[in-house]
Amino acid sequence: MKFLSAILAAFLCLPAWASDPTAESSFGLHGMLLFGGADGLYASHLPMFHKPHDAQVVFALRIADPRLERKLRWDVGAKPKVWTLVPEKFELSRLAPDSVNPLRSFKADVVEGHFERGGKTRLKDVTVQVVQMLRYQPLDPNAPPARIAHYRAVGRGDTWFLVKDIEGRPSYDHVIELRGANKPEDVDVPVNGVKMPPMSAFKGKLPKHDRVLKTVYYETDDLK
Repeated sequence: MKFLSAILAAFLCLPAWASDPTAESSFGLHGMLLFGGADGLYASHLPMFHKPHDAQVVFALRIADPRLERKLRWDVGAKPKVWTLVPEKFELSRLAPDSVNPLRSFKADVVEGHFERGGKTRLKDVTVQVVQMLRYQPLDPNAPPARIAHYRAVGRGDTWFLVKDIEGRPSYDHVIELRGANKPEDVDVPVNGVKMPPMSAFKGKLPKHDRVLKTVYYETDDLK
């Protein structure tokens, strides 16, 4: 009886991912692109075609401290640089919409620049709250290269972003900022290998009052 009790106690002490056979393989440090502005903040996991980073994840977020939230919205929106999040380690699969143990919040450092490429930490141990999941898509390393790049609109107010769906291999990660009074339609543009599409490819497919401002992030090396 004591032996069975010990086994039961050990089982109850197992980490959360032990009950989910897909979660253990997604445990790690999942760096994220941080983007947004006065109207809101968003994160995009920096994916690769191998575990534990083989999923594209994009979500709206909130900083638990309202003061830091306001400051970060201003800083990220005002400075034309890459910003990244360095979260505590967790199972990426917990961000999936059908997760049995969904991740609602986590601690993260905020880095001005790319956290693996000389970026500078500006805030430490900030509580990040997951507000709305906008895309969660596992990556298939055997998928053929895509012929069309699909960009989905993310944002609110008059600040919007076009975030490229990562499909096929090789691929590229691309986020574009634009301005417009209304939510733009998703945009499809032809793929030319992993070359960044010209801005003219987007301007012709957006309403006339929308203005393409700049590329927020463009990455090819991690998605070869």
